[in-house]
Amino acid sequence: MAPSSTIDRVAALALEEDGERDITSELTVSPALKGFGVIEYRTSGILAGREYATAVARACHCGVDWNVEDGDPVRAGSTIGLMSGELRGILRAERPLLNLLQRASGIANTTRSFVDAVQGTGCRILHTRKTAPGLRALDIDAVIAGGGQRHRTDLAHEVMVKDNHWQALSREDKGLKAALDEARSQGAAALYVEVESVEQLESACAAGATRLLVDNQIPETVRAWSALARQRSPRIEIEATGGITLENARAYAEAGADFISIGALTHSVQGADIAVEIKF
Repeated sequence: MAPSSTIDRVAALALEEDGERDITSELTVSPALKGFGVIEYRTSGILAGREYATAVARACHCGVDWNVEDGDPVRAGSTIGLMSGELRGILRAERPLLNLLQRASGIANTTRSFVDAVQGTGCRILHTRKTAPGLRALDIDAVIAGGGQRHRTDLAHEVMVKDNHWQALSREDKGLKAALDEARSQGAAALYVEVESVEQLESACAAGATRLLVDNQIPETVRAWSALARQRSPRIEIEATGGITLENARAYAEAGADFISIGALTHSVQGADIAVEIKF
């Protein structure tokens, strides 16, 4: 879970988009009027984004009593939480709170589908950096709630050499091994290298890569390259990425991928059907 300061920042940004005041509620709702908001999960799925929703409610001077935790499966039609406080606050919190819950739970639902697809293989499902700008913390927490695992969250902590970096290395006449050795000297332990050929695979293994990203290859190629890489470097990890769907994910896992990273978990979200019913 992201730190509370990050969660509060996301909540503040969500509320900021609605402006400084809710003029409609000011004109129609007495400041003293109390109310409740029943949060309903209308279809079955996984809950995610609970702490972000709580932060939105708190910023609007209302509270939420939750019936479920992030990662819990929810039956269709279930009440997952109850908002309480001044009605003006509940009305201001409602849409931003739902936007975060719906997005996060949609990501968790998709992630869980992929986790179920590779169950029993030992392969783990990862997010990518294809997240909504400003919402990376929410998106990653949602993937974890769905049973996925954390991958690279920024550019500062893990090395990931991709196709454009390969080209830059060749233009500057700098070898991959020199780059990875320098990364180690700076304390980087995760040294990921994307490979698109057997020649790149050989170079990455010789340079001391800790993980190979096999991008946009068929499962049979992943199988062959995984076997070769583990001959060269027995402890190396294999990550399959690119073009992986629910229908073929298990084939990649059974081909020897330790990890599968999927951009669609976060860049093509189908939001969960969650609503707030206001009660007086």
